Amino acid sequence: MTDTILNATGLGKRFGGFVALANIDLSIDRGERLGLIGPNGSGKSTLVNCLCGTLRNDSGQVEFDGHALNGLKAHQRTRLGMARSFQLPRPFHTLTLAENVLVPIMYVGRAHGVPDPRQRCHELLDMVGLADKSAKRPGDLTQIEMRKLELARAMASEPRLLIADEAMAGLSHQEVDDILALLMRLNEQGITIIMIEHIMRAVLAFSQRLVVLTAGRKIADGDPREVIRQPDVVAAYLGS
Repeated sequence: MTDTILNATGLGKRFGGFVALANIDLSIDRGERLGLIGPNGSGKSTLVNCLCGTLRNDSGQVEFDGHALNGLKAHQRTRLGMARSFQLPRPFHTLTLAENVLVPIMYVGRAHGVPDPRQRCHELLDMVGLADKSAKRPGDLTQIEMRKLELARAMASEPRLLIADEAMAGLSHQEVDDILALLMRLNEQGITIIMIEHIMRAVLAFSQRLVVLTAGRKIADGDPREVIRQPDVVAAYLGS
């Protein structure tokens, strides 16, 4: 029996007459590295928002680590152990990097028994290579440093599942490799990770399993090298 950490069944979401998600089933094992891809408008962000609680699904059920999530708000799901990084980082620009990381640490500190929030803050900034810039503000950072800060802020909530939403968009080849290595290290520490990404070489290097969405439907789920060769997947990206 597999150790499933996240299970979504029959997930559906409409915006008026537009079907954004149609009967999505998705299960993820603890410690797994899952790639989630699809053309623009395929429903990836809607799916993630329904999983995280930013949007309420119209149909279906979501369970995380044995907890039924339907009806729970985003912050409640965060406290249970789900976290996400955003494609467009959203730091507190008037706070230092250390303060940006301390905010989520203090929010979940009691729930997770963090004994020394400032020490944990230093550990997280050191993990992403920003410890020497802890007193700086987000406006002083490069693009890749902003992405690293975003990941540190996500990890500050001590998640068991991290959803990395296009953490590599707009980065150089070497910078993509840096973020990829960071995500691999997090996974080695036991964090289950869903990667949403358009950079295919990164997706294939990272993912143990690949899920493809198009027009709000799941059209493929399996071994990444096999999935990208499936006719439906090729047609979704290149046209039939």
